[in-house]
Amino acid sequence: MVLLPAFLDGLARSVSMKKGKYLSEYEDGGKEIAKSMMKNSKKNSTLLGSSGFVSSETSKRFTSICTNRGEKGINQDRAIVWEGFGCQEDITFCGMFDGHGPWGHKITKRVKKLFPASLLCQWQQTLASLSSSPECFSPFDLWKQACMKTFSIIDLDLKIHPSIDSYCSGCTALTAILQGDHLVVANAGDSRAVIATTSDDGVGLVPMWDVMKNDEAVEIVRGVKDRKKSAERLVKKAMMLWRKKRSSIAMDDISALCLFFHPC
Repeated sequence: MVLLPAFLDGLARSVSMKKGKYLSEYEDGGKEIAKSMMKNSKKNSTLLGSSGFVSSETSKRFTSICTNRGEKGINQDRAIVWEGFGCQEDITFCGMFDGHGPWGHKITKRVKKLFPASLLCQWQQTLASLSSSPECFSPFDLWKQACMKTFSIIDLDLKIHPSIDSYCSGCTALTAILQGDHLVVANAGDSRAVIATTSDDGVGLVPMWDVMKNDEAVEIVRGVKDRKKSAERLVKKAMMLWRKKRSSIAMDDISALCLFFHPC
């Protein structure tokens, strides 16, 4: 089965179905609004869904993405960054999805497509339901609820999709939402997030893959002067270490997403 949390099935069952094929949340006006926002973000270069970088005039953040196909066939990794998530200038959404199994590439493609819009809808619905007493809930609580509902919805969508076999295939899901100074990370599977902060002296960074330790990944990113190349440098180093440490095993797809919270 897919790695998207099966324990959330109880929530998923409560979601109404439409024609037994797609979830109602994906058919309402919220979905169309979210899709329209995504299109506008692509035009404004604040949404990226492949290797490259995002650096918009309205944001002080910077994001670098790189992905490399391994030696097992189709690249099953998918990544997405959306700055100004939901037309909120202070929110950035990041997603990294690593597929597995014969249908892994199909599943990650669909998850990447559906996850941002669904999360946005769930976040807005959560805000609306708490409109009477929003001060009682922190940004973490709001995003936690939205993320759990979204994982449940995507999980169910994959299980009932008529053209995708998710019985022996699936994907990990590593998502991060940065809202102002609040960072919320939601994870399913073995895709990993590493956070680093500037040291007291302002010079170094203090502490990803199974071939690299967290502090090694941090040092590689810290040593790259051109942030556009940070994810690429990280992927290349991971490839080199894989060949050195796991030469007898076909190299997996390797992808990296580097999100910088502050300007240089």
